[in-house]
Amino acid sequence: MQLRYSFRLYPTAGQQQALARAFGCARVVYNDALRAREDAREAGLPFPKAAALSAAMTEAKKTPDRCWLGEVSSVVLQQSLRDLEAAYRAFFDGLAGKRPRIGAPRFKSRKDRRQAVRFTANARWSITPGGRLALPKIGPVKVKWSRALPSVPATVTVVKDAAGRFFASFVVETDDEPLLAAEAEVGIDLGLEHFAVTSDGRKITSPRFLRRAERKLRKAQRDLSRTQKGSKNRDKARTRVARAHAQVADARREFHHTLSTMLVRDNQAVYVEDLCVKGLARTRLAKSVHDAGWSAFTAMLEYKAVRHGRTFARVDRAFPSSQLCSGCGYRDGPRPLHVRRWTCGECGAEHDRDVNAARNILDEGRRITT
Repeated sequence: MQLRYSFRLYPTAGQQQALARAFGCARVVYNDALRAREDAREAGLPFPKAAALSAAMTEAKKTPDRCWLGEVSSVVLQQSLRDLEAAYRAFFDGLAGKRPRIGAPRFKSRKDRRQAVRFTANARWSITPGGRLALPKIGPVKVKWSRALPSVPATVTVVKDAAGRFFASFVVETDDEPLLAAEAEVGIDLGLEHFAVTSDGRKITSPRFLRRAERKLRKAQRDLSRTQKGSKNRDKARTRVARAHAQVADARREFHHTLSTMLVRDNQAVYVEDLCVKGLARTRLAKSVHDAGWSAFTAMLEYKAVRHGRTFARVDRAFPSSQLCSGCGYRDGPRPLHVRRWTCGECGAEHDRDVNAARNILDEGRRITT
């Protein structure tokens, strides 16, 4: 299995300038190649091949207008062209029905919130004996290693996020790590009041990271709106807003990792409902739905279950988990959301709405996996 490992980078002022130069050159090469293909499309000509685009980039380095492309590693520029190829491939595969449809590649802006460049093995990057990340034409960059890499990575992607933080991202091959067999199985009902309710009756309260940080975010956004456009104070205020949002996202991700690891470790099988998050995000509950981050959480559950030899399944969203009695199976019909407890009209059993739904998800998950 391939996993992504990210580590915080702390480049010096000079290295930040070199990275900014690499980000800019990669963006220009990407936009030049995209413009060449768009011009060919408008003229009714065949798309230029990748080799032709690469040759045109090499020739551009010899011109006064693009001579500064030679100041960065050529591997970075070649990888930018490959990114454009991948974007077009995904676009055409979507048109052919091979994958979900996405939009056509768009031009990149220097004001994009996220900047990234990728170095392959051909760039001869390395990790120094002192634990620094040595990048071509940038130098050895300080890294905060939070854990050891399980294998030797072939590429490294350097990312600058909206908050001005730098990260080194490695995609590495990892071996499966089966856990000792567990007897328990669990069904999980996801919600807003309680982030997760399990079939054994546990209720995990929703942390609501965004809601808790709203006052701080509101103040930071208000300070940003009062600055003059194009000023240095505006750039500083924008960074403060981005850092406040990054803190919320980091806290939410940490919560998802902790909870998903606990559920996979303690249960041999994990079953969740396949929620229509995109549809729920168009309702009046949109902010709370995005704050919960159900999609990211279930994705973590899935890959951790696969890696550790656990069973994972998604129950179809059409399954009436809230309408069935988990005791006798009688379907008692839909109920409004404010009804949190109800009594089965067939067997008379009293149910907590969420716990009952989690037990039904557990039963349905067992059925579809056997």
